[in-house]
Amino acid sequence: MSQSTSLLWLRVTAVVVILFGLGFLLPGGWLALIGGSPGYLLFGCGFLFSGVLLWRRRLAGVWIYLLTFVLCVIWSLWEVGLDGWQLMPRLLVPAVLGIWISMPWVIRPLTLAAPARRNGSAVALVYVVAIIGVFWSGWQISDARFVHHQSFPTEKTPSLVDGENEWKYYGRTADGQRYSPLTQITPANVAQLKLAWRFDSGDVMQKGEDKAGREFNLEVTPVKVGNALYICTPHRQVIALNATTGKMLWKFDPQNDTSANEYLACRGVAWSENSGDTICPQKIITTTADARMVALNAQTGKPCGNFGHNGFVSLTDHLGEVPPGFHFITSQPMVMDGRIVLGGWIYDNQSTGEPSGVVRAYDVNSGELAWAWDMGRNPPTAPLNPGENYTRGTPNGWGTYTADAQLGLVYIPLGNATPDYYGAGRRPFDDRYSSAIVALDIRTGEERWHYQTVHHDVWDYDVPVGPTLIDLPGDGGETIPALVQTTKMGQLFLLDRRTGKPLAQVNEKPVPQHPSLPGERLSSTQPDSVGMPDLSPPDLRETDMWGATPFDQLWCRIQFHRYRYQGKFTPPAEGTSIAYPAFDGVIDWYGASVDPRHHVLIANTSYIPFTMQVMKSEEAVKQGLMQKWAGWGSGKPYPKPKEFSVGPQYGTPWAAIVKPWLGALDAPCNAPPWGKIYAIDLVSKKIIWERPAGTTRDMNIFGSHTNLPLPTGIFMMGGDVITQSGLIFTGATADDYLRAFDEATGNELWRARLPAGGQATPMTYQGDNGKQYVVIAAGGHGGLGTRSGDALMAYALP
Repeated sequence: MSQSTSLLWLRVTAVVVILFGLGFLLPGGWLALIGGSPGYLLFGCGFLFSGVLLWRRRLAGVWIYLLTFVLCVIWSLWEVGLDGWQLMPRLLVPAVLGIWISMPWVIRPLTLAAPARRNGSAVALVYVVAIIGVFWSGWQISDARFVHHQSFPTEKTPSLVDGENEWKYYGRTADGQRYSPLTQITPANVAQLKLAWRFDSGDVMQKGEDKAGREFNLEVTPVKVGNALYICTPHRQVIALNATTGKMLWKFDPQNDTSANEYLACRGVAWSENSGDTICPQKIITTTADARMVALNAQTGKPCGNFGHNGFVSLTDHLGEVPPGFHFITSQPMVMDGRIVLGGWIYDNQSTGEPSGVVRAYDVNSGELAWAWDMGRNPPTAPLNPGENYTRGTPNGWGTYTADAQLGLVYIPLGNATPDYYGAGRRPFDDRYSSAIVALDIRTGEERWHYQTVHHDVWDYDVPVGPTLIDLPGDGGETIPALVQTTKMGQLFLLDRRTGKPLAQVNEKPVPQHPSLPGERLSSTQPDSVGMPDLSPPDLRETDMWGATPFDQLWCRIQFHRYRYQGKFTPPAEGTSIAYPAFDGVIDWYGASVDPRHHVLIANTSYIPFTMQVMKSEEAVKQGLMQKWAGWGSGKPYPKPKEFSVGPQYGTPWAAIVKPWLGALDAPCNAPPWGKIYAIDLVSKKIIWERPAGTTRDMNIFGSHTNLPLPTGIFMMGGDVITQSGLIFTGATADDYLRAFDEATGNELWRARLPAGGQATPMTYQGDNGKQYVVIAAGGHGGLGTRSGDALMAYALP
């Protein structure tokens, strides 16, 4: 290389280093000025001085850069220790630039002495070692980590009894355990699993359904009875498949209008069997996107003529004004003891006085209303008078329900009275039942008990799924009928399912009160389930900020100090605050699975912060985020907001915009892991192991589709299933894999690449050929941004 070319490289390098230093110095000075770490300011001075010396052809520029980098390493280790994923944005880019500065074509114009050039190679080795150390420590924290070691005793595997090969509910049984007694696939042979069959439904995302925040999500978990699987699709088609071959038996299309629905998803159908019904002794019960319930003959897929009106029942009766897309059901109904119990999804955070969150039960044979539980009535099950409607705007039970047939109870997870982020207008019964579990008598609808997980919830921490039921050993050798309730906050509540009394200590913890919105009345305390492991994230600190580079990490640090943040109960107030967890929660609609033999709970968790911007409604209208609206009964059509993230909260003075908190390169502003799996001993109430799950392979976190599979743990949306042989299957991670983990150790044993995102809960069964199958819907999730598709994938041993 000629001397003139080397000089050109030196000049270019010097300019890059100067800009690099300014990139630290200027925003670093801003950060220090607003109370943040002075580190970036100091390092910026060092890198800038190095660049100036390089421009002046001074060898000292190389050494000043090295000294600044070493100080940066010391500072980084002091802040985050040997956490490779936290070290990456602090050290990776400076180390790569340091290697370049140490190259002969940069150093040659600085000195003609050969020993100095050799020293450049030694300096480069320092940066290489730093890079290796970053990645090594990152990979080390990606394995399963035992917290409280527990050995799983080897037990004799009993033979299957009648019904144990079926999967008749979302959680296999009404208790929601998602535990299978099958043992053909084991930790020893799971690596041999191969694709047995694939079914493509043909129900794919339509033009425009990926815009303006609309979500198209294939979240279905099949129901399996006999040798048939029954599924529903996002546009609410119902399909029956041969469970052994995957061949379609029949398809039912309700021809419903989905154009107004912001959320296109169906998590499953319900099964009903009654030999006394001569027309439809075996039914598939499902709902449509336009709020109707339909009963189908399980053998033919035809609507049952003796159910409702030609097989259909309207779910908007006595709800008053219901604009299209404001009320529908994403989760399957609960069918038990001759009742079909369901609630509904309300297009929440739009206004005060939205359609009612009433819970209703229908006769499984006729489709006639059996009872309705409306918390705004006294008593809640009092029948309506002619012309009356159910109480508007009450908390709704939109998630999967669970039930105890022996106790005759159905457990309802409740959300919030609308809107979510401003509760000044809530009524006493709204505040009594918001974010609560309610146990209702399945025959009469009468309440037996309720338990609230959040008081006066203004964070959208609603209870998204019914509790998982399990019998636990008592201190005196007795059996205690318990339930464990997962929450969006990441807290677990262990209750006696007969009475709703806590079986693990719950304290009332003081929470922040100021600043708040005018007229708001926050609860001074919140339930704190201290007797159970807390899966909620620790409160964020500046040192937890992350980025793909030092610069977007620095910007996240600046935002951290500019935004309001007082922990997970930061009160909504005018301006921008950090919401962590947020409405997607640590554990969302999929809940947790439970191994009843070992009393172990397995939970998929996600950790991503959001920002909440609260502004006056007039300002949101001025910015074009929402329109003016006269309200219910005005005769004016409801004006949808510009984006799904905008909550107009009509009827209040405030609008709320809630979005993921991402840096400039679309990386989350909090450090990995972003997704973890936990195993928890429900007897000792301790974490057995925890591990990050998933990689960055399919996530756009660096501004482009990198396909770089860093094992950081990734966001999850979907549940898991446990088998008696000691396996956990889950496909929830955003990197498009179905995985198997060892229940005892948390080690990953197998994975299969999916054609689209597996944001659903898998299930497993034995076909009529004697083979055990593991099945998952691979259709992606619009909110998570995974690949969309229409596939149902089945895996089995060769």
